[in-house]
Amino acid sequence: MSDKPSVLFVCVHNAGRSQMAAGWLRHLAGDRIEVRSAGSEPADQINPVAVEAMREVGIDITAEQPKKLEYATAQDSDVIITMGCGDACPVFPGKRYEDWKLDDPAGQDLATVGRVRDEIERRIRALLGELDVPVTT
Repeated sequence: MSDKPSVLFVCVHNAGRSQMAAGWLRHLAGDRIEVRSAGSEPADQINPVAVEAMREVGIDITAEQPKKLEYATAQDSDVIITMGCGDACPVFPGKRYEDWKLDDPAGQDLATVGRVRDEIERRIRALLGELDVPVTT
């Protein structure tokens, strides 16, 4: 891992969980980690309820767009965190992988998505501790 580790969050549509995780990591780590997110079958837009849930905690993810998971993006990442993308996620020797079992926010109400958001924050804080990156806020 380089001085500035890169973390890739991957879910199917790159519209909810992975976008919220990327938002939390950017918010809590600042520019000390390169943050990436992608999906095996990206949606047309980010889930508006996920956007609202993040807005509730002062994190703006409205500028983000779902992106297609590219081989090179995964290959160039130090840590790959999957969130239900199944066999569509490439596996590279020597990478750190985690599979976060999280409810899919698609079609859920704000309260449910808020609980997913809070669980993602908890996991992001733990990840930062494991990577020895201090939290900025």
